[in-house]
Amino acid sequence: MTPPEASGTTAPVLDVAAVRGHFPALRDGTAFFDGPGGSQTPVVVAEAIRDALLSPLSNRGTLTLAARNAEAIVGRCRSALGDLLDTDPGGVIFGRSMTALTFDISRALAARWRPGDEIVVTRLDHDANVRPWVLAAAKAGASVRWVDFDPATGELPVQNLEAELSSRTRLVAVTAASNLIGTMPDIGAFAERAHAVGAYLYVDGVHYTAHRAVDLPALGADFYACSPYKFFGPHCGVVAGSPDILAELHPDKLVPAPDGVPERFEHGTLPYELMAGTAAAVDFLAGITAATGTRRERLLAAMTAVDDHENALRSRIESGLQHLPGVTVHSRAAHRTPTLLLTFDHVEAATVSAALAQQDINAPSGSFYAYETAGHLGLGQAGGLRIGLAPYNTAAEVDRLLSALTGALTG
Repeated sequence: MTPPEASGTTAPVLDVAAVRGHFPALRDGTAFFDGPGGSQTPVVVAEAIRDALLSPLSNRGTLTLAARNAEAIVGRCRSALGDLLDTDPGGVIFGRSMTALTFDISRALAARWRPGDEIVVTRLDHDANVRPWVLAAAKAGASVRWVDFDPATGELPVQNLEAELSSRTRLVAVTAASNLIGTMPDIGAFAERAHAVGAYLYVDGVHYTAHRAVDLPALGADFYACSPYKFFGPHCGVVAGSPDILAELHPDKLVPAPDGVPERFEHGTLPYELMAGTAAAVDFLAGITAATGTRRERLLAAMTAVDDHENALRSRIESGLQHLPGVTVHSRAAHRTPTLLLTFDHVEAATVSAALAQQDINAPSGSFYAYETAGHLGLGQAGGLRIGLAPYNTAAEVDRLLSALTGALTG
């Protein structure tokens, strides 16, 4: 899609007031700065889940209306995710969570690893893209090599990866965006280096997908994991992979279970209602601007508008934080999501989070399963206060947040 600026047309704009009208959870006045932990849910997603459950429904097939409904839901969901990620719907695996699916993929890949093989993980990642690989490597007799990020800048340069690669590298696991400090590494460069030594690249896109348009061919990831509940959908997980690569893997499965791709990776009956909700979430996201065109084109326009809106709010927060005493901002990378991790000189982050909660401002504290990241920053598992933006946040909410932080730190 040609960027709006290049074609001479007006850039897509997010009508935040209109967007907010779709979210009943926002009506009581709570300000949600906890988007990285999961977004609030629009009515259309809840209705899609309800409609799926209340319509005739059975195991997938073509003989009855109930069976055809199930088949149609699965097809719509894979198609929607294919448009969201710019990938072949035939490689979209649906599951209980990103963590569960990553464990499944790690076991399938590790069946081909041998002693002396090497797996590369980073200290910037959520533990869901670290521990499954560490455990699988141990069982296979493979070794684990670690890529560090710079705690002073939050950057994870590709040169740090290069130092850990060898001809024995079988897989590189890296996040597209840190859920703790927002850093977005150059995934295309990571893919190039991994593929040069014959390794697969497994990308955790859980945090990234909620804030940027995903272009899997450009990223070069062999596997890309995300979670619909981060972008307005229900609680579930997705991994997109090349159908050709997936066809080479043979996960444990029941004898009568389908053996085709992607079904061989999806254990048991699929959660049709969650798949209906996921498709509805993608359609909702595609419709949050006045853009026209294919669903993929509308999604690109939507994510451009989301990026502009969230970055403006992030700049407003960062400007306000400069006037507060004793605040350290650990989110410093040049390219990052609208996610800020803060610590304070004279008060615990948990205490500040509790003070904000008393004013109906949700900004949690902790390390948020980014176990290695928090440790590498020297914060331990107490972590810090995380402020994460979503498309429905407003400038007025940001001002409320800054005022409440001022009171918590100076009052």
